[in-house]
This record gives sequence, structure tokens and C-alpha cells, in this order.
Amino acid sequence: MRKLHIITVCFLCFNAFLVAQKKTVTVEEIYDGTFRTERLDALRSMKNGKQYTILNTDRVFKNTSIDKYDYTTQEKVGTIVSSKDLPEIPSFSSYEFNDDESKILLATQKEPIFRRSSLGIFYVYDVASKQLIKISDTKIQEPTLSPNGKEVAYVSNNNLYIFNLESKKTRQITTDGVKNKIINGVTDWVYEEEFAFVKAFQWNTDGTKIAFLKFDETNVPQFSMDIYGEELYQTQNVFKYPKAGEANAMVSLHMLDVKSGEISKVDLGNPYYIPRIKWMKNPRHLSVQTINRHQNVLKLHRVDAKNNSVALLLEEKDDAYVDVTDNLTFLADDSFIWTSEKDGWNHIYLYDQDGKLMNQITKGDWEVTKYYGYDQNEDRVYYQSTENGTINRGVYSIASNGKNKKILAATEGTNTADFSSDFTYFINTYSSATVPPTYTLHKALNGKEVTKIKDNTQLLEKLKAYELSPKEFSTISVNGNELNMYMIKPTDFDPSKKYPLFMYQYSGPGSQNVSNSWMNGNDYWHQKLVSEGYIVACVDGRGTGFKGRDFKKVTQKELGKYEVQDQIAAAEKLSELSYIDENRTGIWGWSYGGFMSTNCILKGNETFETAIAVAPVTSWRFYDTIYTERYMQTPQENSSGYDENSPLNYAERLKGDYLLVHGSGDDNVHNQNSMRMAEALIQANKQFDWAIYPDKNHGIYGGNTRVHLYNKMTNFLNENLMNRPMKEMDQEEMMKSDNIKG
Repeated sequence: MRKLHIITVCFLCFNAFLVAQKKTVTVEEIYDGTFRTERLDALRSMKNGKQYTILNTDRVFKNTSIDKYDYTTQEKVGTIVSSKDLPEIPSFSSYEFNDDESKILLATQKEPIFRRSSLGIFYVYDVASKQLIKISDTKIQEPTLSPNGKEVAYVSNNNLYIFNLESKKTRQITTDGVKNKIINGVTDWVYEEEFAFVKAFQWNTDGTKIAFLKFDETNVPQFSMDIYGEELYQTQNVFKYPKAGEANAMVSLHMLDVKSGEISKVDLGNPYYIPRIKWMKNPRHLSVQTINRHQNVLKLHRVDAKNNSVALLLEEKDDAYVDVTDNLTFLADDSFIWTSEKDGWNHIYLYDQDGKLMNQITKGDWEVTKYYGYDQNEDRVYYQSTENGTINRGVYSIASNGKNKKILAATEGTNTADFSSDFTYFINTYSSATVPPTYTLHKALNGKEVTKIKDNTQLLEKLKAYELSPKEFSTISVNGNELNMYMIKPTDFDPSKKYPLFMYQYSGPGSQNVSNSWMNGNDYWHQKLVSEGYIVACVDGRGTGFKGRDFKKVTQKELGKYEVQDQIAAAEKLSELSYIDENRTGIWGWSYGGFMSTNCILKGNETFETAIAVAPVTSWRFYDTIYTERYMQTPQENSSGYDENSPLNYAERLKGDYLLVHGSGDDNVHNQNSMRMAEALIQANKQFDWAIYPDKNHGIYGGNTRVHLYNKMTNFLNENLMNRPMKEMDQEEMMKSDNIKG
């Protein structure tokens, strides 16, 4: 038997859990708030650097308030605004200050559009006068206060507007916005989903200009979904969705002179995508990022708003693709900080105002995972990285010359920082697989803890009544790589017994499931399964993140090839363990993970007996341009990469038990994927189980939906994996073995 290298992490905090096994986790408890963690909601550092604000909710009276706290004492020093003092607003769900904190934008009655976009009724609250002003009687998108707090720009019905708080008058800036044709100031569906932003306009630093993007969707193919609702006839949700290889919206950059209302178009040389715009410190200068369709050549431009002239500051190239991030930071003189993978690992670089490289600030065989900012007074760059292990996260600072690095918070586990505006303090959020989130205040210069803010000891006390098992973190040697893994065993684990193995993964490019951080909903469900006698394991294979550029980008043009090979090989190797029943191996995943689990039970039909796929991609031809082409190029260029890794082409290989789940209202991974998979299995005369959740989107939630789904998956596993009969060959071999012993 090949040796499995397992480095078991000590979980002292779980000792108390293992003493008294009283209750097992139920699906209902996972989603009714029983295991909810305490958090600091909507924390904002105030400009003075000494105080911060938090959005607090009174769960009894349903009031919301913005409360102010002192960093050093952690005492609440005041309430800036409370909905109980505002007759017009029973509560508000989010807030934003203007630059001088004299005005606050309050959001109410928000309703989602897609993943990140929403509509809402918004108000502006004047802190000094306590006056409340409603921006619009109709629901609007992305309202943004001007730097001086006198105006609000927003989008309504695909057009850009400006509302004057003093005159209470509204100016319509653009007039050509039309649903499914022209969009001004907010992104189209694919930009929102894959470039991760909605607001496509920005005020400059003195409020004299607004730069905005215009999307012409005329030639983008249209997608429609039936919405069944509760009426006699269903309705349709119709929107533009560019699938791989199809036409994208034509995007252009425009400059508004706020005073005159004049709009001019900026000539960027017909860029394919414009994934980011950001004003520099100089109010005349706008930075613009453009990227080609293959997304392997990214350019950073400087636009002079006075005459719309364009200069190239930086060009980033990669054989595979270049990631678009929000790490670009301009310093006082418009020199800038940038992150790049060009040396094989994600690191921080410093450039002068004309784009000349001054210094690579961080270096090493580890990844910068978050860039927090730069304190110019102390010459400190603050960041999060994997320096303390790829499954951990630590917080560090370093001088801009790459010297004098300091460890600020690197306890084994996950550390995330929220810095005060002047970088005097940071609030560290720490968690691990055994410690729920704890919040502590630290000095930014040296990381010294000042005080404890909040923890989740009550949750830990509650969990002592439950049967919970630790995650055993390890590595497993598969296909020439040491892959991160965790395994969860029953609390009464007996190495002489045989247990069914249930594997969980996502496996998408740059993702990570094996992480030393606190539990989420899936983790609690896995605890339930473990208490019922399963062993749960998770392996991050090739293509996942935080182990360098080459490890992540090896899957280029072949999504679903190497990742599937690694999951199959890992399952086979784990099955060699004496306590794993090789005839009871299952795998599951959601979205990309559903794509993977489907491929695994088909291509690995001698390894996996059971699979669950929730909202899976079944052909990358069905998915959107930006995500898919970043990793696969177009189907016209790479047809074999698309088809050879599509489970639609391997339906005849199904031998085990397969559960297919989708929401009929999934605007992201369309239900088309599961319908085509079902048809392929039907025509291959393969039996399978499936469930369609009416009108539910990619998250499949709302009401009892999640409870129903996870109970369904639990029952499916118990019927088809836990109670799976031994194969006939195994029974024959056991009889022969018994005869020999007799």
C-alpha cells in the first residue's frame, strides 16, 4: 500500500465536544440561525482614525442605527442616526458617508436584480441638521454622493441622473437607455457577474467630472427564463446573456462635465473589455483598465479629463490570463501600487506616476491574498498573505522598499484586518477550524493587541451539546503534486471498521475549500453526515488557488481535465486506507463543483458509486463569455477542450447513483445545463434522481428551500451510499475467503 502522508493538526478546543455527545446537528438548525455567529456589521472607520461606526439592528423592535465607537476604549460614544427617530424609515439596510462625513446615504426597500445588483428607495441624512431627503419616489440603482455632499448621481431605467440636495431638482444626464439594448452607468449581466462590479460611474475628487461606461447590448443574444410565480400564467425574465463564443456588449467610456452637462466620448482604441475605472488623486486624471477578449493582455491607461487624451501607464501579459483586481492604489503624487503574478506568485509592486517600475515590494514562494493599503506617513504597506501556510492567512506590513517586514497577526488560522482610516489601528477578525470569529483591536505599527472587542464564546458553549468532529488537515500525494486535504471522522471512529467516504470539492480556478477557518453551512451539514457514520474528505486539486501561478493555471484550455483526474486519484488513494470502504465512495459539489462531481461519477465510474450535482455546468458552451473564455478561449478556437471535458458526452458511462439538482430561475448557470444532462442520461437509458426548484436562482434558497434541499441530499446519501449493498464480486470473494478460513 502506498503511504498517505497525513499531518494531523491538534484540535484542543474540540476536546470538550468529544466528551459528551448529546445531540447531532439537524438541517433545520443549520438554516434557522441556531449556529449564527456574532459579527461586526457594516463597519466603517471614521476619517479621524479614532472612531468607527457599525450598523446595529434591534431584533425585537426592528430598528436600525449607525452607532459610533471609540477604537481604544471600545465604548459606544454616540448614535449618529437611528431609524426610530425617522418616521419615514422603519429601518435601513446599509449606509455610506460622503467624503467629509456630513451626509449619509441610507438604503431602504432593497430588492435584488442579480447577484450584486439591486433596486431601492434611498435617502440622504444630514448629520448636522438631522434633515432627511428622499432622492427619488421610484426605486433606483447605485446612488453616490458627490465629494462635497451637495449632489447624488444615480441610475434609473439604464440612464444616469443627478439629484441636487439643495434645490431638490433632478437632471437627467443620458436619454438613450433602453432595457436589453443600451445601459448607462451600471454594468450588464456578464460584467456584474464576472468582473464583480455594478456601479460603472465615478465622481472625480473635486466633483467636477463623472466618468461612466456605456454598454450597447444590441447584438448580444437574448436569454429568457419562465417565472412560474403564483398567477394563472407564468411570466418571462428576458435579459442579454453572452454565452461563450457569442457577441459581447460594445462598451465605451464617456466623460461628463457636471456643471455644463456636456458629455464626451473617450477614445481608448476600441477596447474589448473595460473592467475597471478609477480616478487618480489629481482630479484631471482617470485610470482605466482595458483587457482583450482572451484576457491575457491587460493595459492600464491614464485619461486627462481636460482633453480626453490617453497615455499608457502599464501593460501586463500572461500566457494564460491576467486577473482583474481592486488592488490599484494611488499615492499622493499619483505613483501607484499594483499586484501581479508575473514572477509566478501574486505580489505587490510600486510604480511611479508614469508607470515606471520602482520596486517589487513583496517576494517569495507565497501569495499576497489581500492588499489593505499604504500608510504614506510611516511608509508601511499592509497586506494579508499565505506566508504562514497555504491554508492559513496572516496580516503583515512592509516598507515600500521591500524591507523591515513585520508580522502583525499570524496565529495559525485565518486573520483578516480592517484598518482605521489613518492606519493607527486595525480590527483583526480571527477564526480557525475550531475557533469561531473573534474580533480584537491592534496597533497597526507593531500588531500589539489593545483590547478584545467581541467573540463567539456563547456559540462555543452551545456547540458543546453537539456531536462534532475535528477537521484533520493533511496533504495527499496525487499525480505528482502534494494537494491540501482535510478529513472528518466520526467521534467514535474505530479504525477496524469500514466507513463510506463522501468527498466535497469545488475545484474552480483559483478557489480554495481546504481552509483553516470557521465552519459554514456545508461544514455543519458534513458534521451531520459524519455523526451518521460517514467519513467526509475534501481535496483541493490542480487549478485551485494560493499555491502559485503555475499550479493554478495548469488547467488552461482544459477545464475539467486535471481537476477530475486529481479527484479520482485522491478517492482511489483514500480507498486504500483500511477504514475506508472502497465500494462506498461518493462526491458532491455545487456549480463548478457540480460540473466536477458529474464528471467524476462518469469518468471515474469504477471509483465513485454516488454523486450529487447542484446547479452544475454541464457544457462550458452554455456559460458566459468572460468567465469561460478567460480559461478556455472560445469554442471556435478550442472545441476539443470544451467537448472532451463535458459530461454531456459521457452519459453512457453512468453506473452509480446520481442526483441532479437545479433552480429553474438560475440566471447564472442556466437550468439548460441540467435539462441537457437529463436528456443525455435519458437517451443513454440511465436511471437517475433529480429535483428542480421552481423560480430559485443559483443559490437555491428562500423559505424552506435550503432545508428541503439538504434533507433531500441527506436521504439520497443514506439510501444510496450508506446502505449501498456490497457488489456481487465482493460477496463472492468474501465467501471464498470464509471457505478458506473454514
